[in-house]
Amino acid sequence: PCMEREHPATGLRLQGVTLGERLQDVSLELRTGDCCVVVGPNGAGKSTLLRTLLGLERPERGAVLLDDRPIEELTPGQRAAHVAWLPQRPALGEALSVVELVASARYRFGEAHGEALAHARRALAAVGAAGLADRRSDRVSGGELQRALLATLLAQEAPLLLVDEPANHLDLAYQAAIYRRLGELWSRGLGLMVVTHDVNLAWLLGAPERVRVLGFERLQLRVVHPDVHIGHEGDAQRIVGKDALDPCTRLMRL
Repeated sequence: PCMEREHPATGLRLQGVTLGERLQDVSLELRTGDCCVVVGPNGAGKSTLLRTLLGLERPERGAVLLDDRPIEELTPGQRAAHVAWLPQRPALGEALSVVELVASARYRFGEAHGEALAHARRALAAVGAAGLADRRSDRVSGGELQRALLATLLAQEAPLLLVDEPANHLDLAYQAAIYRRLGELWSRGLGLMVVTHDVNLAWLLGAPERVRVLGFERLQLRVVHPDVHIGHEGDAQRIVGKDALDPCTRLMRL
């Protein structure tokens, strides 16, 4: 089953990347088993960072490498085998059943439709959303849809996950649930990069001492600190600013 497959070691790397005013000489790496949280204000370039990692934005200088190969040399199917992406505003197109929506993430496998649906149902069950399978995707709540979209990431069977503001416009209970689900996926050995403007939510991923923090400085991702973790509050304050760590942080760590 797709939920039990062991993922090969994979690395996605930016090497001296510059793109406009938002990304200036950025170098970073995400590998299987890593967890990175990218924090910063709205409009700072966090989504641009993800699109650049995916090869959807071409840097002016530097390189984007997937397992040491330039990402622009890879086909969409080859990229999908390594990296899954949940954008901030997914374009869902026509209304499908939730299980059909999740099954669509398996396009790269070229498998029979029934097999894709079986994998999709297992993915939904793995994120606690099995009951949504036969509902229409345009008739579920925002929080339910986000859980279904997490299942699409899992169904794709990519070892690296890039997630852009997954808790946007959700109430607090759903925000917490989504981040805990992401933490569960990371705990299975996947690589995870989460973009957020609220660093407090990162505590819910689990193992905070292993969560790396990448922060924007003067609206640019200039300094990457691979040794700074969300569990080290003083370091997190230095990267994202004390005001970003509100009193809720203590509650969310419990």
